[in-house]
Amino acid sequence: MMKKWLTAAVCSMMVAAPAGFALAQTTAPATTPGTAATGARADYDAAVKQSDADYKAASAKCDGMKDNAKDVCKAEAKRDRDVAKAQAEARRDGTQKSMAKAEKTKADRDYDVAKEMCDDKTGNDKDVCKKDAKAAHEKALTAAKVDKAAATGSRSDVAEARADAKKDTMDAAYKADKERCDAMSGDSKDKCQADVKAKYGK
Repeated sequence: MMKKWLTAAVCSMMVAAPAGFALAQTTAPATTPGTAATGARADYDAAVKQSDADYKAASAKCDGMKDNAKDVCKAEAKRDRDVAKAQAEARRDGTQKSMAKAEKTKADRDYDVAKEMCDDKTGNDKDVCKKDAKAAHEKALTAAKVDKAAATGSRSDVAEARADAKKDTMDAAYKADKERCDAMSGDSKDKCQADVKAKYGK
């Protein structure tokens, strides 16, 4: 499951995570009992300190921007900081639960950035953009939901989580495709709506 999660993390959604935040594990040299835990804590503390410093520097750059560009910049800075901390925590703990938490954090913060980007649009384009962002968010959450169930529940819990995640993803994608039809009119709109319903079995 660990290997599956790492692969999913690398193939993350819409907005790429900053370089250096991957959860790749490195092989540490043999240590005496207690030393490894101390080292993991030190690495975590260093990562948190660095993420706070990076956030402060990024926020300072955002302050020189205006309007929605500033909002997007702030959301990106917050995403990068929160993802870095969550991934540092996952590396420190090495549990499926902490890894699922890091996956969810990245999905949520990417979604925040995507929504801010949509604010540059208007009308139906903005509505479609937001629903596309929601669909991408649900898709990105799938692995996190399944991994969390695997860490805390039984096989049936995992199966249920996988089914629920698939449904949520499909529902969000359906709403996004349906929204596109609203930019049309007459027969074109009717056909678009019928095609969308057929595609998702509605």
